[in-house]
Amino acid sequence: MSQRFVVTPAASGAGDAGLRPEGGGSQFPSPGRAPGRDPAAAPETPRVDALPILRYCREPSRYGDGNPRENSPFINHVEVEQESFEGKNMALFEEEMDSNPMVSSLLNKLANYTNLSQGVVEHEEHEDGRRREVKSPRMGTFIGVYLPCLQNILGVILFLRLTWIVGAAGVLESFLIVFMCCTCTMLTAISMSAIATNGVVPAGGSYYMISRSLGPEFGGAVGLCFYLGTTFAGAMYILGTIEIFLTYISPSAAIIQAETVEGEAAAMLHNMRVYGTCTLVLMAMVVFVGVKYVNKLALVFLACVVLSILAIYAGVIKTAFDPPDIPVCLLGNRTLSRRGFDVCAKFHAANNSTTPTALWGLFCNSSMPNATCDEYFAQNNVTEIQGIPGVASGVLLDNLWSTYADKGAFVERKSTPSVPVPEESRASSLPYVLTDIMTYFTMLVGIYFPSVTGIMAGSNRSGDLRDAQKSIPTGTILAIVTTSFIYLSCIVLFGACIEGVILRDKFGEALQGKLVIGMLAWPSPWVIVIGSFFSTCGAGLQSLTGAPRLLQAIARDGIIPFLQVFGHGKANGEPTWALLLTALICETGILIASLDSVAPILSMFFLMCYMFVNLACAVQTLLRTPNWRPRFRYYHWALSFLGMSLCLALMFICSWYYALFAMLIAGCIYKYIEYRGAEKEWGDGIRGLSLNAARYALLRVEHGPPHTKNWRPQVLVMLSLDEEQHVKHPRLLSLTTQLKAGKGLTIVGSVLEGTYLDKHVEAQRAEENIRSLMGVEKTKGFCQLVVSSSLRDGMSHLIQSAGLGGMKHNTVLMAWPESWKQEANTFSWKNFVETVRDTTTAQQALLVAKNVDLFPQNQERFGDGDIDVWWVVHDGGLLMLLPFLLRQHKVWRKCRMRIFTVAQVDDNSIQMKKDLQMFLYHLRISAEVEVVEMVENDISAFTYEKTLMMEQRSQMLKQMQLSKTEREREAQLIHDRNTASHSAVATRTQAPPAPDRVQMTWTKEKLIAEKKNKEAGVSGVKGLFSLKPNQSNVRRMHTAVKLNGVVLSRSRGAQLVLLNMPGPPRNRQGDENYMEFLEVLTEGLDRVLLVRGSGREVVTIYS
Repeated sequence: MSQRFVVTPAASGAGDAGLRPEGGGSQFPSPGRAPGRDPAAAPETPRVDALPILRYCREPSRYGDGNPRENSPFINHVEVEQESFEGKNMALFEEEMDSNPMVSSLLNKLANYTNLSQGVVEHEEHEDGRRREVKSPRMGTFIGVYLPCLQNILGVILFLRLTWIVGAAGVLESFLIVFMCCTCTMLTAISMSAIATNGVVPAGGSYYMISRSLGPEFGGAVGLCFYLGTTFAGAMYILGTIEIFLTYISPSAAIIQAETVEGEAAAMLHNMRVYGTCTLVLMAMVVFVGVKYVNKLALVFLACVVLSILAIYAGVIKTAFDPPDIPVCLLGNRTLSRRGFDVCAKFHAANNSTTPTALWGLFCNSSMPNATCDEYFAQNNVTEIQGIPGVASGVLLDNLWSTYADKGAFVERKSTPSVPVPEESRASSLPYVLTDIMTYFTMLVGIYFPSVTGIMAGSNRSGDLRDAQKSIPTGTILAIVTTSFIYLSCIVLFGACIEGVILRDKFGEALQGKLVIGMLAWPSPWVIVIGSFFSTCGAGLQSLTGAPRLLQAIARDGIIPFLQVFGHGKANGEPTWALLLTALICETGILIASLDSVAPILSMFFLMCYMFVNLACAVQTLLRTPNWRPRFRYYHWALSFLGMSLCLALMFICSWYYALFAMLIAGCIYKYIEYRGAEKEWGDGIRGLSLNAARYALLRVEHGPPHTKNWRPQVLVMLSLDEEQHVKHPRLLSLTTQLKAGKGLTIVGSVLEGTYLDKHVEAQRAEENIRSLMGVEKTKGFCQLVVSSSLRDGMSHLIQSAGLGGMKHNTVLMAWPESWKQEANTFSWKNFVETVRDTTTAQQALLVAKNVDLFPQNQERFGDGDIDVWWVVHDGGLLMLLPFLLRQHKVWRKCRMRIFTVAQVDDNSIQMKKDLQMFLYHLRISAEVEVVEMVENDISAFTYEKTLMMEQRSQMLKQMQLSKTEREREAQLIHDRNTASHSAVATRTQAPPAPDRVQMTWTKEKLIAEKKNKEAGVSGVKGLFSLKPNQSNVRRMHTAVKLNGVVLSRSRGAQLVLLNMPGPPRNRQGDENYMEFLEVLTEGLDRVLLVRGSGREVVTIYS
């Protein structure tokens, strides 16, 4: 993408003339002028104001962007004095300068961006009390990326195990192993390059890239896996160092000696543990003293690696015309270990006589010619072959195919004839070369893969690079190409130069305990031995240096609470506690003591890290987020998915149980961060993936009502707030949580009265309070708060507009207005009744919790009790579904469900009970069923009196409201009369007298009506006590009283009563009577849930 910048002068010409006051001055003081300065003292010379970026470039010290300055993680935050801004061209934006910096200042800070690497901050000298100056990065691609990657990739496996892998797997399968592993790292490097070039990558390497791309959960899990992999890599390098020292440099330095040949392997492992622990302590002390010593030795270690590889290639070239003389002794086709004899023969001829050799004494019971010897020794001849016949010998054809073997098998040369013997006991005292472990393809992959790790070395040093976005892709990919060529060429050259039995001889026993690859090198085997020793020692130091800093970076991010102690260190930033933990974990790897057992463990952790790097790149590419703009263009999501699939396949190829164990560890860390860790918003790809998935799912969800089988309560919870924006009834959220066994949508809504401009601070506070309460009550859902001019309108808006697309609520849950009878709270019951009407119009179910403060909290448990359902009318089956959902929660799990239905005089109660039991059976709901008969009887005096009192109260309130209206009308009438009289006087003074005519405004009918109104006003209150109750209200009150008595007789001790909620009257004049009916219906019950269905079926008997 090309950029073009055009800078044009913004002249203050005629276009500004209309904005200036007369006289050419300014009615606003200039921001750059001192407040007390006289403008006339320093007349301004006319000049053309350039764009601010040009003026800033000319005189950067004169201009600023206001204070406070922007504090951003990618812009250096430097506290400076408040600088003035001069010029009138940007006066339109001068009020925003504090929060929005000038473009010139932003570009200046970005241009001077510096990035210190995480971890060590060396003490720097203070000069004259000035701030410490940060040296600008100096390293380029070669020094900063290529060589560190080369050093980390080429390591212990190349020198100690690559020849053995070629011998066991053959050239072809070894080539396949190396090609798969190198392809995996190349694809990972491509994905890593895309992520690393998508903006500034601070030091932290793969952890930073994964966590910022896939979120804190994945980042923490994979970051810890990468940390464990690096730590076990340190253990592997230390074990390799000790193996080189005890096997090839100084075998006599072993502390624990084996008494028998059988105990040599165990003694070797114990020596590895002792020496490995001592080496680990020494290396940890070096790292603790100062990492600068490790960095200074890094070049020496790298030189050892390069010289060793050059020596190998030189030795291969030399074998073409002068193969080395390295004899190997064979008995039949079995390779012999040269540890107890020198002459490869049965008899030694001297002075015209033959005498048995030392080899004869190893296989026979005496040195006499007629001694009893091993049968295989007696039947086969002893031959001697060249161990390294040279590249021109044609031995490559013999080494093409694999030769896998079981543990303890003979290392045999298939092309040499031998006389087989019957099955024999393999006496370990005989000098045969035996395999120490079972070999197979997948095991060799696990052992080899650590040799291609180390590709993150460049990204870990991104803070020290001159141009990280250019150096990381170039250096990493070149390093992988170089090392892949070295590994692949070495496989072919080893197979072409070295005899197969020597390749399969892991510890060089047939070569008198010498390193196989060292015998090939030129000019001396010690070049490889010493070079590999220092190389593995340096790699171990690098691992012990990098792993604690990675752990420190994870701890300082604060995503894993129990690791925060490891974020601290010495005054100069050294991660002391992290180093201690790293040393302890590394010690567990050393106690394993086997290089071949440790290698697959760290292969798992590295493969998991690489897999998630590929996943991060693929997710970001497929999401096409606007911020995904890598400078590295040679990537594709298909390559990332291929790399991810290859990593996953290699994990299970190496060891399926190790792979499952590593995934289990990562999964546990993921869930721990998800539930206990700090919430971070890093703009990661998983959040973007969730948004895309949510958008796709919402588009797929139908806008119409779902099928009955998919119906679940999507609840809109209407909360009331007090004056301090706290929730009045927290138990309403407890009930919501207990109802969410249906896993439906939950929207917690509330209304603030006022205007949004005035109430936005209170709205934010109220939303924070609601969210915190949702967290305490473990209510999973969304919060939606509305600021409206009236509570009535706000609740109506919520019912209409809450939700999105097909994810809209179908049920409204609210609390019963307990204080609705108070005169000061007149509008509460009106809002309640109007909300009931709104839900009915919107075809939504309504749940009203009465005495909601008596409902149980989520921590309570009912050990016994009943949930009683009074099924009076059928409105979709919601009454049946709610108890079932409640009993899924621990609070209500031990409660029994009872269903009561009401039978009239003409109903068959027995048949109703059978039908209801059959209906519940088909619904798969277990409950006790009882049919209650309500006998028709006369209306009691109590009902009549209660109805009369209700109507008298209603009429009195209306009369009070009418009197108020009349008073306002009378005041307006007096005002109009006064105005008319004043107008009449003014007219008489200005105009001639009118004719003697009077306009009659009173007629006889009007006079009679006025008298009746006056009489009604006087006797209005008296008439309240002579009312006769409305017969319709009497019948409704009779039903409420009768049904309440029936409910109390059977459900007084129930833990919860669910009851059909009757609908509001169509005539709004009876709203208050409606509230009285509901009050009477539920009187005397502790916990009541009034249920009003939406009118559609929510349960079905069909599957």
